[in-house]
Amino acid sequence: MSKPRVASLFAGIGGICLGFKQAGAEIVYANELDHNACETYRYNFNGATYLKEGDVYDQHLSLDDKIDIVAAGFPCQAFSIAGYRRGFEDERGVLYTQVHRIVEECQPKAVFLENVKNLKTHDLGRTYKVIKESLEDLDYSVTEKILNTMEYGNIPQNRERIYVVAFKNEMDGTCPAMENFEFPSPLKLTCRLHDLINYHKQEHYSYYYNKDHKYYQKLDVAMVNPNTVYQWRRVYVRENKSGVCPTLTANMGTGGHNVPIIKDDFGIRKLTPEECLRFQGFPEEFSFPKKMANCHKYKQAGNSVSVPVIERIAENMISAMRSSGMIG
Repeated sequence: MSKPRVASLFAGIGGICLGFKQAGAEIVYANELDHNACETYRYNFNGATYLKEGDVYDQHLSLDDKIDIVAAGFPCQAFSIAGYRRGFEDERGVLYTQVHRIVEECQPKAVFLENVKNLKTHDLGRTYKVIKESLEDLDYSVTEKILNTMEYGNIPQNRERIYVVAFKNEMDGTCPAMENFEFPSPLKLTCRLHDLINYHKQEHYSYYYNKDHKYYQKLDVAMVNPNTVYQWRRVYVRENKSGVCPTLTANMGTGGHNVPIIKDDFGIRKLTPEECLRFQGFPEEFSFPKKMANCHKYKQAGNSVSVPVIERIAENMISAMRSSGMIG
């Protein structure tokens, strides 16, 4: 069987690429603007000569590229409940139009999109309606679902995202691939915090809050449970009582108070960037380039995707495409 050829837009450090690769696809093209993210991508994908660093506006694909799947985790800040909710009025929201342009150029057999869950309800649902109808206008059948990483990826992170899957219609207007596709079923969460965090290993001193830190006293009083994850919320300490890690965000790279906090055998500390990767489902061997600043590492981990969820959806997409004869 041939491997489906995937083009990845807004590839980041390669979370979507890794998920599709683990599902049996071949990544033949990827694009990312952020230089530091590209460095991490190349570091983990054997140089990745197919990775095009630069603005998506300058990227072009055609029918000759024979792309089977276009995948895109386009920037989501414009749709985030943590942002201003401006949607397509925001330049980052308009970036979806570049996904649409490239899909129109290369006419893939399928499209995969990932974004924050608020995309579905933004502007009373009109924003997503525009996105869905834009793909339908290119003769695709479209479906979507909001999945939580801790329910569908067996990773203890509370991370809800919308996943959009589209398949090209047949000449007669039918879509056998869509008829054969279904989103993954929920999984029992067996992976626990202690599986991803070594509470008995002392990390670098820079991750720990010392007693002179202005937040230390409040943290020390509030953090009584060593089996959970906490957050400093400007003026108070928040315990995640569900026993999972709260949603990792890109703004972890803008200040230490945004990074989830734990209590290990040696004190109170922030999760390390490498631990954040594990909470996104990246394998142990996936790492950051040496000498990369922690602010970049945290931003990249928070900006990324939950790899096991991507892999499960990709497996179902590829299976549906094979069973319908879309790919060999």
